[in-house]
Amino acid sequence: MNQDPPDQADTLTVAAIAELVNGTVRGDGSVPIREVAPLHQALSDEIGVLFDRRYLKHLEKSRAGAVLLSSEFSDSVDPEMNCVIVDDARLALGTLVARLHPPEPAPAGVHPTAVIGRGVALGEEVFVGPYVVLEDGATVGDRTRLHAHVVVGREVAIGSDTVIHPHVVLYRSVVLGDRVVLHSGVRIGVDGFGYTSTPAGIEKIPHVGCCTIGDDVEIGANTCIDRGTIGVTSVGAGTKLDNLVQLGHNVDVGPNCLMAAQVGIGGSTQIGARTTWGGQSGAIDHMVVPEGVTVAGKAAITHDVEPGDVVAGFPARKLKDFRRAMAGLYRLDGLRKKVRKVEKAVAELQARAS
Repeated sequence: MNQDPPDQADTLTVAAIAELVNGTVRGDGSVPIREVAPLHQALSDEIGVLFDRRYLKHLEKSRAGAVLLSSEFSDSVDPEMNCVIVDDARLALGTLVARLHPPEPAPAGVHPTAVIGRGVALGEEVFVGPYVVLEDGATVGDRTRLHAHVVVGREVAIGSDTVIHPHVVLYRSVVLGDRVVLHSGVRIGVDGFGYTSTPAGIEKIPHVGCCTIGDDVEIGANTCIDRGTIGVTSVGAGTKLDNLVQLGHNVDVGPNCLMAAQVGIGGSTQIGARTTWGGQSGAIDHMVVPEGVTVAGKAAITHDVEPGDVVAGFPARKLKDFRRAMAGLYRLDGLRKKVRKVEKAVAELQARAS
């Protein structure tokens, strides 16, 4: 079952890179390129990348053999520097990295230390790594990879071409779509934070719902998603969650959403398609966040917002209102000093009058 890591792709010339990313060569197209590197670290056999104005400061001292850059910066680069000019260097970077670093060949087979329960169904070319546990009734689709120490609960259904990295835990009845990627430490289908206070103390509310993850979802390390108390917690197709995200019970996240690290969503909140969430932002329970909303880092939604809104602050408000409030806040100290001067002047006048 052991396999050697794949060799890196062959070296590409600058001209070959331009052809790959539909770019234009400026300079020597015959220069060989072995690797992509940050502009300030790139060496003579590497290509640096320039897609953000903040990296212009690294150009002068860069030793890169070539630069992949967005066309808006073409006039900022020394004409003698080898370049591949494209419309969007960030987008082209993905294509180039995929070519220089092809994916590992998918292993297949069941490791002898894996524990396989009754009625487990494995598709074609499935890989089950060391110490994986598959409980009764679990199903795994074709070409899916379960890496070391993954735990798959009873009656979990996993789609095809899915990759589950080490130490992921899927509680009972979780459903994963096709081409899902779960990074190390993800927990899906755990009990939500549901309790009620009684004269005798705090009573736990049983959680008997399930959790479904759509196709092409990627979930970062140590993210936790609660099962429904009753009903379903769901994440829509194409959504990407960063590390350390928390989705409460019965949350419904629409398709193609982006959530950065440490986002927290309270139970039963409904989130529309194509929303974007900055780091450490979130929403309290039972909110409705329509499609296209952008939530700035550290913002907290405490009331319903409108489709396409850009919101910031705590409690979250429209970005223009947040900026106006912050501008007023930063002027308070100057206003306080002016008030003190006026108070002092009034006190002096009063003293003279008396």
